[in-house]
Amino acid sequence: MKKNSRIRKRRLDTTILRTATNYLLPLLLLFSLFVLLRGHYLSGGGFVGGLIASIAFVLHSFAYSTRRTLRLFQVSPLLLIPIGLTLSFVSGFLPVILGSPFLTGIWFADSVAVIGSVGTALFFDIGVYLVVIGVVLTILFTISENV
Repeated sequence: MKKNSRIRKRRLDTTILRTATNYLLPLLLLFSLFVLLRGHYLSGGGFVGGLIASIAFVLHSFAYSTRRTLRLFQVSPLLLIPIGLTLSFVSGFLPVILGSPFLTGIWFADSVAVIGSVGTALFFDIGVYLVVIGVVLTILFTISENV
């Protein structure tokens, strides 16, 4: 009798966590994008936004499984690391090609409605965002697979 009540309670806990995760995952990802885009004007940016996005995916893996969370990605989180590093390096090296020092901010003349001014700082932050997501998820998913 006690065993059956524990099983029912575990199913209820899982149901609550999964339901909450289904609502929180898109909200956390949207908030991480907000922090990313806000970062080149105010505090925040790629690192903090990447951590928030990673937390969203870790929450999903707690609610479901690591394997099911990995199916949400089109590519492996490990592949996000070199993509982000390349994007950050190119955004830092672009000013050198144009005759300015490395990592000098170059801003495009036209602004985007929601984002505002777009420049190399935004692309650098996007690269950092991808690297942070890739590193955190690769480490945590590797640990969870080996436990």
